[in-house]
Amino acid sequence: MRGRARWVVKGAALLALAIAAIAVLSLVVMSLWNWLVPSLFRGPALQYWQAVGLLLLSRILFGSLRGRGGWHGHWRARMWRERWASMTPQERERFRERFQHRCGHRVEPAQGTTAPPT
Repeated sequence: MRGRARWVVKGAALLALAIAAIAVLSLVVMSLWNWLVPSLFRGPALQYWQAVGLLLLSRILFGSLRGRGGWHGHWRARMWRERWASMTPQERERFRERFQHRCGHRVEPAQGTTAPPT
């Protein structure tokens, strides 16, 4: 496989992996909740879809289902903006070329850009 087809397959595999991870994580949340909350706090037991909703609510409130907190990405973006601003035009062009080579598509620079391509 070459080009776009490879990226489509990778995207589909990533989507399937994400769905499976959410399903397993929801099952773990439901199991832990039903093991601890009813006996410790006399709270209600959760159904599977309630556990999925609880995960979604925690994502909205706390910003991430990954191990890192929500502010980590903001710090990283700021670091890249500062790094890009300190590059010479030749360094920026080399960066664009490496990005093009790694990602397989051409990134056209905007006039007067001050941020790295995403």
